Amino acid sequence: MPHLKTPRKPQPLWKEWDRKAQKCGVRHTVYSVNGDEYTGEWLDNKKHGKGTQVWKKTGAIYDGDWKHGNRSGFGTFSLPDPVTGEYVKVYSGGWKDDMKDGFGTYFYSETEYYEGEWSKDKRSGWGRMYYEDGGISEGEWLNDKLDGQGMFRLANENRYEGSWKNGKKHGPGKFVYLDKGQLYEAVWVENIAKCGKMSDFGREGAPAAPVYPIPKIHLLDPEAVLKDARATLPIEED
Repeated sequence: MPHLKTPRKPQPLWKEWDRKAQKCGVRHTVYSVNGDEYTGEWLDNKKHGKGTQVWKKTGAIYDGDWKHGNRSGFGTFSLPDPVTGEYVKVYSGGWKDDMKDGFGTYFYSETEYYEGEWSKDKRSGWGRMYYEDGGISEGEWLNDKLDGQGMFRLANENRYEGSWKNGKKHGPGKFVYLDKGQLYEAVWVENIAKCGKMSDFGREGAPAAPVYPIPKIHLLDPEAVLKDARATLPIEED
């Protein structure tokens, strides 16, 4: 007997049109209603893989990795210079869910920038900030501010090294005055030194050393005095 083949049930045309309209794989430039444009890879109608997005309103451009419609992975975000029109790099590094995340470099200007770790669009983790005046902040960051152990170095090489909280010197630390050849060791509370001791530190080669050296402390047990003073300060423990 001849084999009878069951005829395929015809599908509605809208299903075929919908299938063809689904963007998947590499596509040429796709334009949004507002004029934004994207060139790159797609998956299930979402930007996914490598691609470049240009925003019409600001002229901003992002070139890098995408995941399920969001910037995720490694990518570079740039803006056009208002005078020359040439693109200027603003951020290059890690992304997650459309936010800066991971290690990356953000340029606030040509001479002021941050390089280090990010979390949810904020400086968090280890990082180093270079300022226009020549100063440098380096250490642990949390929510865009130094928090933990860190160092702030002035343009003249004088520096503070020690504890920070919410962007302020807080806890034990030391300030090195290289220009004077002196060292100040203290406990700080919200940027204010509450107790400490000053001593000469490389005074012989300092360019602006004081005329007279700091006299020696004659307390029987200066460390014990300093410890007792620290115990009275309102420093919150993590």
